[in-house]
Amino acid sequence: MSEQDLLARIRELVDREHELRSQAENRESDPETERRKLAELEVTLDQCWDLLRQRRARLDAGESPDDAAVNSPGQVENYLQ
Repeated sequence: MSEQDLLARIRELVDREHELRSQAENRESDPETERRKLAELEVTLDQCWDLLRQRRARLDAGESPDDAAVNSPGQVENYLQ
């Protein structure tokens, strides 16, 4: 996956997140279902951002960005801010 592909995927996920939040605010769907979908989407977004950071760090270090790999949900969700 190229950086451009990854950025496009992030944009798609952010757009979907906005749709879900709007639906939740307008009570257009079941709140529990919306919370579950949002939680899943947020994890996927965190994984995408993490992969993008890895790719850029590898490129800066003179390494191949294609060697970056998606980290598990547990790993990306437990990073310290």
